[in-house]
Amino acid sequence: MEVRALATDQPVSPRKVRLVLQLVRGRPVEEALAMLEFMPQRSARIVATTIKSAVANAENNYELNPDGLVIKSAIAGDARTLKRFRPRSRGRTSPQLKRRSHIEIIVEGEVF
Repeated sequence: MEVRALATDQPVSPRKVRLVLQLVRGRPVEEALAMLEFMPQRSARIVATTIKSAVANAENNYELNPDGLVIKSAIAGDARTLKRFRPRSRGRTSPQLKRRSHIEIIVEGEVF
């Protein structure tokens, strides 16, 4: 059975999150969380909390065994982009795009 968890509007670029998600996709949950704990990327903490949320959803809502869960899918999509401006010389401005991402984790496991 598949269980899903979403983390919406996270303040990190989807491009940076995808690098972390590539490493955890297809791995058992315990192994993925152990890897994420020692990663220096800021997005690793966000992905770890999303995985923990998916495990909690599986355990509480669908009575799945948390030890046998595997990350089936991990996707990072674009969220809203905050548009800001940075002052430059001679009274000019440059646009600064602060990108955000939606992170979706799908775990798969068997019923107790």
